[in-house]
Amino acid sequence: MIMISRAAGLAALALAAFAGPGTPAAADDAPIAPGQAVAPELPGAARVEVVFVLDTTGSMSGLIDGAKKKIWGIADEIRKANPNAEIRLGLVGYRDRGDLYVTTVTDLTSDIHAVYGKLIEFRAQGGGDWPESVNEALNVAVTRLAWTRTPETRRIVFLVGDAPPHMDYAQDIPFTDTLKIAERDSILVNAVQAGAAQDTALVWRTIASLGRGRYIPIPQSGGVVVIETPYDQQILQLQLRLNSTVLPYGPARQQYEVHGKLRLREAAPAPAASDMASFLARAAPRPAAPPPGSTTQTATLAPPAPVITGEGDLVADVAAGRADPSKIKREELAPELRDLSEADRKAAIEAKVKERKALQDELDGLVAKRDAALATERAKRASAGDGFDEVVQGVIRDQVR
Repeated sequence: MIMISRAAGLAALALAAFAGPGTPAAADDAPIAPGQAVAPELPGAARVEVVFVLDTTGSMSGLIDGAKKKIWGIADEIRKANPNAEIRLGLVGYRDRGDLYVTTVTDLTSDIHAVYGKLIEFRAQGGGDWPESVNEALNVAVTRLAWTRTPETRRIVFLVGDAPPHMDYAQDIPFTDTLKIAERDSILVNAVQAGAAQDTALVWRTIASLGRGRYIPIPQSGGVVVIETPYDQQILQLQLRLNSTVLPYGPARQQYEVHGKLRLREAAPAPAASDMASFLARAAPRPAAPPPGSTTQTATLAPPAPVITGEGDLVADVAAGRADPSKIKREELAPELRDLSEADRKAAIEAKVKERKALQDELDGLVAKRDAALATERAKRASAGDGFDEVVQGVIRDQVR
């Protein structure tokens, strides 16, 4: 049990070093309960930024597979918790020295498809000895990502792993120092422990306490439960039809990335595709209300929802007034538009806009029915689940409102 006593000493020292005069250190054996709020009250956020710091070594395979299935559901929960906020996600995968990488980073972005694509690429491998490079990964997440430094931004980190940090790497910045920076920058740090290793639990509780977040134990497998509904297959088919309304444009690299996102959408299992559709439907611009004092009863029509997040969808950008096809170089247009006259090109794009709007209206109805079906199924459960997605969603509901 040498590792356990070492971690216990680390936890005690960390709390003592961090606590100021008159500040009691939390007991090692008193974890922060998943339902216990510790985050300070903040005003409604205009932007919500969430970074997942994820152990990608071999023992985390089950959780990583579950995260791939539920990342869109988590993004959708952020949207539901704060409907008007801009959502940006980031990802820091970590292993240890001697593995393929120590950290691999996807910076904070509103392009959720890009984060999803990176997560899909993750394979749980490596990790010879027990501790991992937690110190470096946490420091990267807190200090090297493009956090927005405004009071209206809610900043949240989820550290997810099953093994304690290496404390014998002289070049590493200890997590105690990193968490002081997180506190200064109003970044909440939650610690999600996969499995039940006692040495990890002691350190994870300390990180959550110093990070003003929560310590949340979950099963080693991640405990993700995918709930299927009668509407998933219909939503999937509509997703495929919506894909056909995308006209990639811009530099070759941008068009290549758009095609990659469409392939990811097509490969997503039906429940994940439904979560994706739900997020995008909720993120869609809504019809604007008539101005005060106006006698008209007709709201201004909103452009159709984007099919993908990020740049490169000409239909979305033209509909939203962000792009003018007449000013785009021929080679930067989708192949089917390049040889059309300006009038025919305009008509082709307008037809895609109209088709997307009709499909989106149909999809919105199915998403509403799926929401109701999910709520009914969850209500049948005796208590809240302890899977990765459910505990993260619960924390998000409390920390972003």
